[in-house]
Amino acid sequence: MDERRAVDARGLSCPMPAMLVRRTLLEAGSGTVEVQVDNGTSCENVARLAEREGWQVAIQEQPGGLYRLVLTR
Repeated sequence: MDERRAVDARGLSCPMPAMLVRRTLLEAGSGTVEVQVDNGTSCENVARLAEREGWQVAIQEQPGGLYRLVLTR
């Protein structure tokens, strides 16, 4: 079963978004994790963390400076 998890890290300053995502990735182990952040630095940090942990990363830039990252493994 492909469990889908979500992390809303909008409004949080670094390093909190990456810390929340790391905990979620460890708990999930595999599947799909959708992450929302509201600045480029958080987007880059979360993407780098996920790739280092062996997850595939797809980034969708959204209006208003928002980013949606879909992490899969």
